Amino acid sequence: MKYQKWLNGFYHLFFPRTCMACGNVLFNQENVICTKCLFHLPRTNFCFFQENPVFEIFKGRIDIFSATSFLFFNKGGKVQKLMHNLKYRGKKDVGIFLGTLLGRNLVKSPLFNTVDIVVPVPLHPLKRKKRGYNQSALIARGISDVLNIETIENNLIKIANTESQTKKKRFDRWENVKTSFIVKDKSVLKNKHILLVDDVITTGATIEACVTVLKELENVKVSVASVAYAQG
Repeated sequence: MKYQKWLNGFYHLFFPRTCMACGNVLFNQENVICTKCLFHLPRTNFCFFQENPVFEIFKGRIDIFSATSFLFFNKGGKVQKLMHNLKYRGKKDVGIFLGTLLGRNLVKSPLFNTVDIVVPVPLHPLKRKKRGYNQSALIARGISDVLNIETIENNLIKIANTESQTKKKRFDRWENVKTSFIVKDKSVLKNKHILLVDDVITTGATIEACVTVLKELENVKVSVASVAYAQG
């Protein structure tokens, strides 16, 4: 054990672990994000209020029980750097770490205490193959570990390899994804309170398309959670 600790210390002397939000070197007790960045993350506290800006996005569009995002997303900010490391630099531990933080937030809220199952927003198989993983699934696993409930991947699936949503306007985003998702085994999800998990919510078009499909199942309730909320 002491040998392994010494070996790790020697390795990190030449290849130091760095904060995924600011780039500074992490201390031994820090993980993924330094203590300073962790303290200053722009938390929303939306999960404690039924009526909040994320829930308002979907009001009148789809029937959801509750909705929240853990952090505010601002261009050039720490959250954008975290999401960039997660999605484009292969830093999968960022997803699980942020999912754990989100889960610790949700577990304190009565709005999410009846969730039965966690379902990540899926990627199309071609996009997943190119990236190597689904970032929303990593976030979902972190949440599951805290809530002690199962994550079900590869049941809600994306069948259309749509274009990136990043530069599209709200209506165009909906047109891009509205018929993109199906559920393979409906029996697995019926009679469940489903927590649908995404990385960032902007217009909510992808979430709306997923929920529309999920609400066709027998006696399901859907809540929504994401790591970040990008104000339009």
